Amino acid sequence: MARILVAYATKHGSTAGIAEAISKEITAAGLSVEVKEIKNVQSPSGYDAVVIGGPIYMGKVMADVKKFVGRHQDKLAAMPVAAFVVGLSPASKDEKEIEAARTALSDAIAPLQPVASALFAGSLDPEKLGFIERKMIGMVKSPTGDFRDWDAISAWAKRLPSLLVKG
Repeated sequence: MARILVAYATKHGSTAGIAEAISKEITAAGLSVEVKEIKNVQSPSGYDAVVIGGPIYMGKVMADVKKFVGRHQDKLAAMPVAAFVVGLSPASKDEKEIEAARTALSDAIAPLQPVASALFAGSLDPEKLGFIERKMIGMVKSPTGDFRDWDAISAWAKRLPSLLVKG
C-alpha cells in the first residue's frame, strides 16, 4: 500500500486543520497517510509521495516550508509532490493578491514541480494572536474569521490519490 506524508507548517492551527482534512480524503481512497508538522519530519524517505502545506503571512509562505524543501530536495524531487498554501487572499477575491499567493507558493517549494497545487482560504482568530500581530492586522484591515471552504479542500484532496500514486 502506498504511503503518503502530509507535512505542514502552521502558526495558529488553521493549516493543521486543512492538513487533517486532506489526509482524511486520501485515507478514504485506501492509502496509508501520516500527517506531521514539518518541524517533526526527519525525512520523506519511506514515503511514496508527499503533500506539503503552509500558511502565508505578509506575502510569504512560512519559512519552515522552504527549509523543509531545501533540506530534502533530492528525495522530494524523486517522488510525486502536491502543495498547498493557506491565507486570507482567497477570501478577498482580489486577483492580484491571489496571484501573489500562488507565486509565494511556487517560490517556497522551488525547484519542485508539484503534480497539484492549491490556495485555500484560512482562518484568522484575533484571540490566538499576540499583541503585535493584532496591531498589524488592525493596521492592514485584515478580515478576521474562519474562511476555510471545506468542500473545496475535500474536492482538491479527492483528486490527489490518482496524481500521487501511479498504477
